[in-house]
Parts: sequence; C-alpha cells; structure tokens
Amino acid sequence: MTKIVTLPMPDSRPFHLLATALMAGILTFCLGVFPSHSASITDFTFTSIDGKPMPLSAYRGKTVLVVNTASQCGFTPQYAGLQKLWETYRDRGLVLLAVPSNDFGGQEPGSSKEIKEFCESTFGTDFPMTEKVVVKGDGAHPFYRWAKASLGDQGIPKWNFHKLLIGPDGQLLGGFASRITPQSPELTAAIEGHLP
Repeated sequence: MTKIVTLPMPDSRPFHLLATALMAGILTFCLGVFPSHSASITDFTFTSIDGKPMPLSAYRGKTVLVVNTASQCGFTPQYAGLQKLWETYRDRGLVLLAVPSNDFGGQEPGSSKEIKEFCESTFGTDFPMTEKVVVKGDGAHPFYRWAKASLGDQGIPKWNFHKLLIGPDGQLLGGFASRITPQSPELTAAIEGHLP
C-alpha cells in the first residue's frame, strides 16, 4: 500500500504583503510621473513662493484658476486684472493661483523673494503664488503634465499668462491662451458658470 505524504504549504503572507507594497509603489510612481486622466487637482502639490508646502487638496471644492506668470513679459500687466478677478470672485469660491515660470523668453529671472516683492509692490497682489517652476516639456511640474494629458494642446502653456480653469470637482475645464485677459467675457463666463 502506497503511503501519501502531505507536505505543509508554505506561508504565502509575506509574498502577498510584498506584492501589495510593490503595486502601491508602482501606482504612486505612475501618478507622479505619468499623471492620469482620472487624477484631480487635489493629487498635486506645489511649493509656495514663501517656501512652504502648498497641497492643492486645500482647494477641494473650489473653482481654481491656475496662471503661469512672468515679471518681464508683455502680458505682465495682466497681474492687475488677475488681482481684480481674485477680489471679485474669491468670496464666491474662486482660488487664483499664480505659477511663476522662466520658460518663455527668460522673462522670470528673479528669485522667489524678488518675484513676490515685485508683484505686491507693483500690482498689489495678495492671491496665492507658487515658487518658480517649469511648466512645459519633460521637466514640467506634474500638475502641468497632467494638464497636458487631460486637455492635450489646450493644456500646454505656449507663453506666459496661459490660464487653466479647474472646477469644484477637481477636474480641468479648459485652457485659455495668454491673450485672453482676466476680464474677458470668455473667461469670466466660464468662471461664473462653475463657481461652487
């Protein structure tokens, strides 16, 4: 008579834990490097012009206008219009976020301190600003890579003062070219139509 020997099964728990951790790491990497269409503004973080973390999750449920800016551009006077837009709509749920960038014509060469002082003294700005970042190409901030993936050509800044509008659900609504001024009916109608 043949005797059947039953061998104990190895404990598979360590393997499952390792596999779960590996998958979580891959997912986190992909969201950071290759932002998905299903991501939202709340998945991204900038650094403020004062050097502090600026998680965009703080703007959950708000309508957000993100504008890449520069201090030595022909469009720089739009800072005044952006401040007016901020004052008009902030109590109704609009957040205006300026993102200084030196990507176009080297028109934002200054330090964070210089940029902040220029904007406050020249245009009286008090809306949130990030530190200077890259907004185009392979080295672009993850937020801008997400905008490109989500909106295609409309999500890519072609010059300073390109505007991206995000709805209260955290999803991109559209992009507005630099020539679209802060008080243009096209932009203000889009903002008013999506205030929380």
